[in-house]
Formats: sequence, structure tokens, C-alpha cells
Amino acid sequence: MSDGREPQILDTFLALTDTLIGDFDAIDMLTMLCERCVDLLDVSAAGVILTDGAGAGLKVAAASSERSRLLEVFAVAIDAGPCLDCLRDGEPVVVEDLTTETARGQWPRFAAGAAEAGFRAAHALPMRHRGEVIGVLNLLHTHPHSLTGPDARLGQALTDAATIGLLHERAVRRAETLADQLQGALNSRVIIEQAKGVLATQADIEPEEAFNVLRSHARHHGVRLTELARCVVDRTVDLASIVRPA
Repeated sequence: MSDGREPQILDTFLALTDTLIGDFDAIDMLTMLCERCVDLLDVSAAGVILTDGAGAGLKVAAASSERSRLLEVFAVAIDAGPCLDCLRDGEPVVVEDLTTETARGQWPRFAAGAAEAGFRAAHALPMRHRGEVIGVLNLLHTHPHSLTGPDARLGQALTDAATIGLLHERAVRRAETLADQLQGALNSRVIIEQAKGVLATQADIEPEEAFNVLRSHARHHGVRLTELARCVVDRTVDLASIVRPA
């Protein structure tokens, strides 16, 4: 592991564990996790897929970019990607080259969709809690690539820290169930998607830029991302002040 990454690695762990004492915002924390993985692990993109906690399936919770093409790749991963193997077995799944006959045979739809979007390698890391896998961190690379050694250990450590962050409210509020917490995170994602659409239409910008504007405004004003998104959807905030700040 390069010594030059150590300050950013420490900063990332502090940011992830800060959710234990600060105001918890699941989507913002998971987005930060994805962004830092791209910076630290030599991968091209990252995304988090969570179980809904009620046995109804998986949903995309966060990604390193809001590009629709990337989100489509993760959406396909839910139904036909290595993350399903990771979720079932609770172990990392490393696919060094998605164009091989083995990969195309095992995950045909995912391999084809990822290749079409420009990705050649995929890695799935489990988000584990006491033997139960509550989600998967997906890492993509534009070239054949294997996440091994220190990078593999760092990736899993970051994933474990994020899992603790997701579950910290459970420790504080024993009455809440894990399913309720996970569903809350996914409901927040729905509100954020709606807010992205509102801002994109209002300012005539791409959804990815709308998300960045929303997130930047929330951080600058010290409000939760999901709370701001709900205000945008309900039109209880001046949209012009968000897309064209003073």
C-alpha cells in the first residue's frame, strides 16, 4: 500500500465512523464511501446495493457517479451480477475479466451490460452484520483487474466501516429493526431521485449535476441530504437558491 494514501485512508475511516456520533445520513455516507473507493482502490466506479430488509429484493442505494449509464449497470447487477453470489455466500467475488467465456457464461446479462458501458472487471464485497449480508459494495474497472492483497483488505475494511455506520441507529434505538433501517435508507434514495428530477428540469441540467448541486447545498447549509431533497420535492424551498446560490 502506498504511503501517500495514508492521510486519505485515515480521513475516510474518520468520516465513516463519524456517523456514530453525528447526524446520520445514509445516502450521503454511502455516496462518500463509493467516491473514496474510486480514489483509494484503483477502480473506475463503485456502487452500493442494499437488501430491502423485507425479503423483496435488492436496490441501488448509492454510486460514485450519478451517470445514468453507470446506474443502469448496477441495476442489472441486482438481477444478474456477481453481487448475487456475494450476497448468498457472504464472501468477496472477484471477476478479473468480464469478457472471458467463464464470466459471460455465469453472468451473461451483467457481463454484456458492463462491457457495453466500458467496464471489464467487477468485484463484489459483502456488507456483513453478524453473519447476515445486508448489502454489497460493487467495484468496477475499465480494464482487466484483480483486487488483491492490501487493496482487497482495505476495500473490505471500508465496507465493514460503512456497515457499522448504517447500523449505528440500531444500537441507539433498540426498538427499531434492521429491516426498518434499511428500508429507510432506500426510501431516502427514492426522494433523492425525485429531487434530482425536479432540479434537473428547473435548471435544465443533467441529473448527475443536479445531485451534486443538491448534495453541495445540503453540506454548505448543514442540513441532511434527504431532508433537503424532500423540501425540493414538496417545493418548500427556493429552488433558484439551490441551483444558483448567491
